[in-house]
Amino acid sequence: MQITVNGELQETKGATVLELLQELDIDPRRIAIELNLEILPKMEYEKTRLKSGDRIEIVHFVGGGASCINTADTTRGATDA
Repeated sequence: MQITVNGELQETKGATVLELLQELDIDPRRIAIELNLEILPKMEYEKTRLKSGDRIEIVHFVGGGASCINTADTTRGATDA
């Protein structure tokens, strides 16, 4: 069947969302799924059947972060006159 995954047409043999994720080798614990503009709860992945023409967005969660830099401190290095 033909579906759209993250904006790209794709052929799949997966009958359910979980089977599609397995086909794509994606860990379902680290993503969120939007199916036809609706967020799909993880507990629904196994029983939600795909249909030709479905639109799926897969959002991957990435850990990490950046150190905080305070750019508002304009007095650093300044001398009083």
